[in-house]
Amino acid sequence: MKRVLVTGANGFIGRHVLPLLSARGDEVHAVSSKAFKGPDEVVHWHQADLLSFEETSSLIAEIAPDHLMHFAWYATPGKYWTSEENVRWLMSSINLLELFADNGGQRAVVAGSCAEYDWRYGYCSEEVTPIKPATLYGVCKHSLHLVLDALAKQKGLSLAWGRIFFLYGPHEHPVRLVPSVILSLLMGESALCSDGRQVRDYLHVEDVAGAFVALLDSSVQGAVNIASGQPVSVREIIYKIAGHMHQEELIKLGARSSPAGEPPLLVGDVSRLRDEVGWQARYDLDAGLEQTIEWWRNHHAISRG
Repeated sequence: MKRVLVTGANGFIGRHVLPLLSARGDEVHAVSSKAFKGPDEVVHWHQADLLSFEETSSLIAEIAPDHLMHFAWYATPGKYWTSEENVRWLMSSINLLELFADNGGQRAVVAGSCAEYDWRYGYCSEEVTPIKPATLYGVCKHSLHLVLDALAKQKGLSLAWGRIFFLYGPHEHPVRLVPSVILSLLMGESALCSDGRQVRDYLHVEDVAGAFVALLDSSVQGAVNIASGQPVSVREIIYKIAGHMHQEELIKLGARSSPAGEPPLLVGDVSRLRDEVGWQARYDLDAGLEQTIEWWRNHHAISRG
């Protein structure tokens, strides 16, 4: 049985990781900066500010986890690309991993990002595609990987780095692509979108969580793309959502401009994830979108009360 500490446990990915770990009998410790509300007889919840050295040190000393899944980071949509909070999280994450290793930690899996790659190449392979992040967020993520890789080798720690591409599913921030389209259609309003010609790699958040748990269980080290490997245009995703909801007439492509610097193609090579980790997705895009639409439909109904 593993004693696993999950950071960012209330976040988009972390909340989906917890039931996967607890269902198989691991001793699961979840940390959040906010107090956990509601009973949980399986997961041990802790409140701590990981940007504080003292609180992080006390947390690690109290739990003494042998496995770590680190998702916590600054992730406010529209701000995280350039925020100086990235630098604070870089430094605090190095501190966290050092404390983890010094307190008997054995294996850590840390969330990286496709933003580390040189996006001019479009198709991203861990072993081939150059690393050239274009944002402060990407620079800090890659810097963390470099430091943790050297630190892990020095301390005898097993380390894997999961580079996340694009994801969607229950509990996503409502301003992001998939929920914003769904919520517009649920309210009978026009979904104002870009032209949607950019091609991306989308994976359901429950599959992202499953891939990270599989990576934790494996002996694979280094960078591993967490992606579907399936290219899909943004406009295809938008129209799939509208088709499931029978509201294609509310889609307004080209009503918004695409963000500056948007690459036309960004897809992950999933050879390592598939062949070395031995993981496969549960959801295809249609099934994942249908499940997500239903979740938002129920959530929207409850919020409207």
